[in-house]
Amino acid sequence: MSASSNGRNTEAVYDRVREAILEGEIAPGATMSQVALADELGISRTPLREALRMLQSEGLVEAERNRRVRVAPVSPVDLEELCIMRVTLEAEAIRLAVPRMTAEDLARLEGSMAEMAHFAEAKDYRRWTVPHQAFHRGLTAPAGDRFTGVLGQLFDHAERYRRLHIGHGPSAWATKDHRNILDACKAGDREAAGRLLAEHFARTGFEVIDQLASDYEPVRLRETLSASAGATR
Repeated sequence: MSASSNGRNTEAVYDRVREAILEGEIAPGATMSQVALADELGISRTPLREALRMLQSEGLVEAERNRRVRVAPVSPVDLEELCIMRVTLEAEAIRLAVPRMTAEDLARLEGSMAEMAHFAEAKDYRRWTVPHQAFHRGLTAPAGDRFTGVLGQLFDHAERYRRLHIGHGPSAWATKDHRNILDACKAGDREAAGRLLAEHFARTGFEVIDQLASDYEPVRLRETLSASAGATR
């Protein structure tokens, strides 16, 4: 088999395992052997090892002894760190993006908003995720490709927590935050857009953290949100 074929197989296995983790097909915290994982997902064992190394570098799996792997658990600490990164990076990205947004960019964001509202009303999560991802990507894409790559990974990592939120969070299906963020973009108000996006991430984070561990106090996230708000003044 050629090197290019091996590379494609590894990428396909990586995509399959990553999807299973992010969508909860493999439970957070689950531990299993590489053989069992390959059998459960119906994938080839040969490229699995390299795919797992890639996932380990992302923080989605942890290596155990005897060729066993553990899916990274969901936790309030992990979620707080994820929210801090998104508040910091994505809020800055939208501040950079707003002056660069074209009429076409704003029209696409409006279209994504309309689709989100439609599928939210139907409580169709699988379809709702497509325009939701497109909306968040569209908010920051004009900031540049580096931002797009890093923020895309953070968005994906938030999926496990997003699924918890959509089932229980009081604001999970609401579109008010997205509407306000888009209106700030349309007005060309980069500072308001950054502040509103940061508050949106933090609000979701606080709700899911409370769901995971009601006695956990996300001090670092509150400090980051406060600093982000202060930076816009």
